[in-house]
Amino acid sequence: MATAKTKQKILTTFLDLLSEHPYEDVSLQLLAETAKVKLSELRRAYSSKLALVEAFYESVDTAVLDQRDEDLGDQPPRDRLFDILMTRIDVLAENKEAVRAFAKAASQDPGLALDFNRFAVRSQKWMLVAAGIDLSGIKSGIVAQALAVSFSRVVDTWLDEPDEGMPRTMSRLDKELDKGSSFMKRLNRLEGVAKGFRKFVKAASRRRSRRSGRDRYPDDDYAADSEPEAMRESSV
Repeated sequence: MATAKTKQKILTTFLDLLSEHPYEDVSLQLLAETAKVKLSELRRAYSSKLALVEAFYESVDTAVLDQRDEDLGDQPPRDRLFDILMTRIDVLAENKEAVRAFAKAASQDPGLALDFNRFAVRSQKWMLVAAGIDLSGIKSGIVAQALAVSFSRVVDTWLDEPDEGMPRTMSRLDKELDKGSSFMKRLNRLEGVAKGFRKFVKAASRRRSRRSGRDRYPDDDYAADSEPEAMRESSV
């Protein structure tokens, strides 16, 4: 088992290499040589390049959660999420060129894009929690996926942002969150319709069950008529 120090050294070296080379050119052999670790040690620390990317996402999540402002609770959910995502941009800025390499690689490889998306969705679930927007079930996955796509657009803007004040990035984030608010309203309406439909189906099922029972034994007269004649005579 690799030590935390060794894992951090390898991850840092990986990100540094991405600031100079395309993602596809950073081989595990190059990484081991640059980090000055044996391949066996690299294997114990990270099983693949994808594992390194996942570790990067997790490190960004942790940094954002550590920097979370505990006073955010007084703000509306949208404003809390804006602050959390801008904090994420600030954390990403430490490895901006590596982020650029990831974005370029994903744009050229659909399979890789799907893998990165899986990490991004998981990260955005944590960003929602950090903003006090704690969702559950299928709704959590839908909202996190939508937020992952929206945030990727914000990152694209940020990567080309010439101003350190990031006015374009903040403006893009504002617009994406506005669209997200509209999406949430539609999603909530659909959720209400779905709940109503489920209630209707359950009620209809119960009515069918009751009708089925009545059809089988509609009333006492039917039951009496259905008895054999000898039985009716003996019961009189």
